[in-house]
Amino acid sequence: MAEEEIKKQETTNLEEEDIDTVVTEEYDADDIQVLEGLEAVRKRPGMYIGSTGPRGLHHLVYEIVDNSIDEALAGVCTHIEVEILPDNVITVRDNGRGIPTGINEKTGLPAVTVVLTVLHAGGKFGGSGYKVSGGLHGVGSSVVNALSEWLEVEVTQNGHIYSQRFERGKPVNDLHIIGDSDGHGTFIKFKADADIFQETTKYTFDILERRLREQAFLNAGLSISLADKRELSDRNSDDKYEEGEHKGIYCYEGGIRSFVEFINKSRGLNPIQDEVIHISTTKDDKSAEVALCYTDGYTETLLSFANNINTIDGGTHETGFKTALTRVFNDYGKKFGILKDSDKKFTGDDVREGITAVISVKLTEAQFEGQTKGKLGNTEMTGVVSSLVYDKLMTYFEEHPAVAKTLLNKSLDASRAREAARKARENARRKSPLESNSLPGKLADCTSKDPTKCELYIVEGDSAGGSAKDGRDRKHMAILPLWGKMLNVEKARVDKVITNEKLVPVVMALGTGIGDDFDISKLRYHKIIIMADADVDGAHIRTLLLTFFFRYMPQLLEEGHVYLAQPPLFKVSKGKRSVYAFSDEQRDQEIEEFGGDCDIQRYKGLGEMDPEQLWETTMDPEFRTMLRVTIEDAQRASENFSILMGDNVEPRREFIEQNAKFVQNLDV
Repeated sequence: MAEEEIKKQETTNLEEEDIDTVVTEEYDADDIQVLEGLEAVRKRPGMYIGSTGPRGLHHLVYEIVDNSIDEALAGVCTHIEVEILPDNVITVRDNGRGIPTGINEKTGLPAVTVVLTVLHAGGKFGGSGYKVSGGLHGVGSSVVNALSEWLEVEVTQNGHIYSQRFERGKPVNDLHIIGDSDGHGTFIKFKADADIFQETTKYTFDILERRLREQAFLNAGLSISLADKRELSDRNSDDKYEEGEHKGIYCYEGGIRSFVEFINKSRGLNPIQDEVIHISTTKDDKSAEVALCYTDGYTETLLSFANNINTIDGGTHETGFKTALTRVFNDYGKKFGILKDSDKKFTGDDVREGITAVISVKLTEAQFEGQTKGKLGNTEMTGVVSSLVYDKLMTYFEEHPAVAKTLLNKSLDASRAREAARKARENARRKSPLESNSLPGKLADCTSKDPTKCELYIVEGDSAGGSAKDGRDRKHMAILPLWGKMLNVEKARVDKVITNEKLVPVVMALGTGIGDDFDISKLRYHKIIIMADADVDGAHIRTLLLTFFFRYMPQLLEEGHVYLAQPPLFKVSKGKRSVYAFSDEQRDQEIEEFGGDCDIQRYKGLGEMDPEQLWETTMDPEFRTMLRVTIEDAQRASENFSILMGDNVEPRREFIEQNAKFVQNLDV
């Protein structure tokens, strides 16, 4: 799991002095700064790529690849090659038309130079260059150039190979011919600037592979390859494969139908229908296609794309899909007597339980919200997708009544479970266990009432809970011990979740409610810290809790409230000197610095530490190390959990076969 490491440099009591914001100097016209060229990008990179952490680093690759994908959408590119070279240099090569090399009339510069050095310059604002494109803001290539230590571009067209080099966004030579060729295409090579990406400049193969495989599914027949040619020392720790080149080639003739099949297989989900339903339509300059399949699980997997861009925050096309899907189930159920008069109408949650669906739309003049393109805003796509889903899915159900009956019966079960959950919540309220003013008996609460300064430690076991209670800062730190394994929410409906004896205390302590009742404004602790043993059981509990938060309280993750405590694995002592080590490598380093012949204490669990040790190593805000969990981290954990704990054996066997050789500190 690739989490963002958070080092807290806080005072012991977490109280901060007020910051003096009073300005004593004059403010006049000379204080107004004008950022020219790509200076704005380097000054505020987060505005353009989301962050300067691992997410933003990988976004650089996506921006360049997306330009090649646009060539594929235009029907002039069939293959894209991406390589990770030593020193984490990236190359992207396509066989498209190549960025134009002619002189741009407005700037007097070659078009390729303009594209790479001028914001809001590109061939996708209008004209005949592209009918459909994911890159519409004209900033992608120039942003990558601005945030790179250096970038080289080669364009093959008109019988020649043109080349130019840039350093931190600025040309160091003119565009010039370096050779002749009958081919065509663009080759870009760049190295991310370590001054910008201070956290890391190491790419993770798995993250890039996911994105490139996704693009291959969305563009049926397009071949995309990814090769890692780095030495082991250059690789990210998440890349668990052996020495030598690591390569993948992705090409899927079945398009998004194959995408749905892949998702179900990779997550160990069992379809309850024989085939993936695939429907599509074209209207004027807009097209939409949907592939969907229901499984015997209880969670919804819905991916949406606009011009091959993953709209992770949804948008108008998702709205159209969800609305029409609910209408189809209700209308068909009433028409054919599956939904009785005594039954309540299906809700969106009912009809999407267990669904795996991919929505892909293509349109000219796509309107995204923000440069990272997380949400589609074109209002007309609601109607396009809604009409497609309602008309063609209703026809499919009428032609396949057995499939329709199976799917509607599943939704009926979901509806009844949801009604049972509602009644359970009402009963819970009468007994006050889920009310925000009611707290679980095992919770050792803090005295502060300011949620922004309050922390909740969810601790594995009563033994560790006792040490945490005695060692904590009582003003700001609350302790909630959990014991035993909690419910696997991946394989349970909401009515089982809301009454589970292991999860109810968590919901009670947080105060937010759950499901339809969730209210982030009632959160009692702005830091929720999972503190579990550094062993297999601890990892299991962490994953169970993260899966629960991801499925039922995702806003906690979206707003960065969930952390993982990092307790030490070893205590290294020699004489009166002692230090703590958080890994085997750090332990060996400390032993070497001590000159060898040390006493080594291996902490099997948190309960082995006395309160002082637990405070000193894991809880003291001045010295502790924590990992903040992002929504992407939780999603990856949830996917792995579905594989490892699901009913389907084959994906679990494949996972174990692929990863067994990388296991360390195995409990036997």
